[in-house]
Amino acid sequence: MRIHLGGSSRQSLVAARAALDVAVKGASAASASELSSHLFAAADLFADNTSVRRAITDPARDKAAKAALVKDLFTKSTGTLAVSLLSELSGLRWSATKDLVYATEQLAIEAEASAANIAGELDRVEDEFFETSRLVADNFELRKALVSVGSTEAKSALIAEVLGKKASASTIKIASALVASLRGRSIEAAFADYLFGLANRRNRLIAVVRTATALTDAQSKRLATVLEKNVGQPIRINVQIDPTILGGVSIKFADELVDGSVVNRLANAGRALVGQSA
Repeated sequence: MRIHLGGSSRQSLVAARAALDVAVKGASAASASELSSHLFAAADLFADNTSVRRAITDPARDKAAKAALVKDLFTKSTGTLAVSLLSELSGLRWSATKDLVYATEQLAIEAEASAANIAGELDRVEDEFFETSRLVADNFELRKALVSVGSTEAKSALIAEVLGKKASASTIKIASALVASLRGRSIEAAFADYLFGLANRRNRLIAVVRTATALTDAQSKRLATVLEKNVGQPIRINVQIDPTILGGVSIKFADELVDGSVVNRLANAGRALVGQSA
């Protein structure tokens, strides 16, 4: 993974992403984007306030007390969706207090990626953001202006002006958040972190389907409909033809594997027979 979290923080980020899946399920693009804004703001607060960060990541502190602290901090300024997600984050274990900042930032990026996906623009946003990273790397004067001492508002305004009317709203929003929150990283490292977050969300919205023979268009549409109903967001299906599975379908989606292939069913039957004869 691009952000280097170790120990319990790594597992907590996995759990946090699952919680984000639930939060954006069935949400509108506007709601997912609003959630992203609130999470970016929370990441900034955690980064700027060491005592709050320590209180929320203290493993000895009661989960209910930490959730109450989150509500006290964010209820007046943050939507219920973000407060609920941040409360879940407070109940997870973090190896280092700073890990909470980067995990919250990653969730903010992925929430905006979900907004773009709902609007049918996730591929566009990824392409635009990568092009923006190259533009900054190749333009000495622009890079200098974005990493020099100055107000975050001015830097966000500058990148928005550079991207102009050609870029999507999601691209401008994420790029503005990046230049305002380098937090000691080089701007190249920050772009890599943000591109990782975008790619991770895209990967969670792709279903890899293995079949012995090609699916018809009608079968692909029915499968997509079933998966989208379960996820509450548009998804992409990548079909892989694999004659070794003999028949049936194996579906890998996010962190789940649904293996209905003939080979897997035969293997399960064989294990059952072995168990009966033991």
